[in-house]
Amino acid sequence: MKSPAALRADLESALGGRFAADLDWRARPVPERVSAGIASLDALIGGLPRGAITEIHGPASSGRTSLLLSMLAAAALREEICALADAGDAFDPASAQSAGVDLSRLLWVRCGGNLEHALKAADLLVQAGGFGLVALDLGDVAAHIARRIPLATWYRLRRAIEDTPTAMLLVEREQTVKSCASLVLEMRRESMAWSGAAGCSRLLRGARLRAASVGTSVSIELAG
Repeated sequence: MKSPAALRADLESALGGRFAADLDWRARPVPERVSAGIASLDALIGGLPRGAITEIHGPASSGRTSLLLSMLAAAALREEICALADAGDAFDPASAQSAGVDLSRLLWVRCGGNLEHALKAADLLVQAGGFGLVALDLGDVAAHIARRIPLATWYRLRRAIEDTPTAMLLVEREQTVKSCASLVLEMRRESMAWSGAAGCSRLLRGARLRAASVGTSVSIELAG
C-alpha cells in the first residue's frame, strides 16, 4: 500500500499540477487562548481555547463552580459579554458578584431543572454569536442522565462554535463530551480550611483544590 505522500504525488501528477495549490493541506491553526482567571491554572493549560469546548467535571464540592466563576470574572475583566445556561438553577448571583463576576455582562438563562431546555438554550446562545464565553452548567444533572445525551449534540455544539471567538464551558459531574472537548479539566478537593473551635459553629475560610488535565495537575487555593 502506498504512503499518503506517494498517493498525493500520484494525484498531483495526474492533475498536471493544475490544482497543486488546493492540495496544500494544512493543520488547523492553534486556537487563541484567554485567561481562566487563575494564574497557576493558566500556566498549566495555557488558558481557555476560543472556538472550542472546555469540559470541567468533578463531584460536588470539588471546586467546579468556583472555577466557573473565576472564568466568568476573567471574561468580565476583558469586557466580554457572557452567557450561562443553568440547567438546575444553581447559580447564585451574590456569590458570583463576590467572586468578581460583572452581572451586567452576564446573560443568565434559568432552565428549571429541564435538561432539554438547557441544551437548547446553549445551542441558541452559541448560534447567536457575540458572546466571549458561553457556559452550560449541568452540575446538578445526575451522571446517568447526562450520559444519555447523544454524542451528536456535542458534535453540533462543537461545529457551531468552531472558527468563532467564543469559548464554551461545560460543567458536569462526570466526563461525557469525549472527543468533542478540546480541553478537559478534572476537579478534586484536597482540603478545607475552617475557623472556630471543633464542635462549635465554624466558618469556611478557604479550600485547596486540584485541577488535572492530560496527566498533569495543579493545586488551586481559594479563599472563603
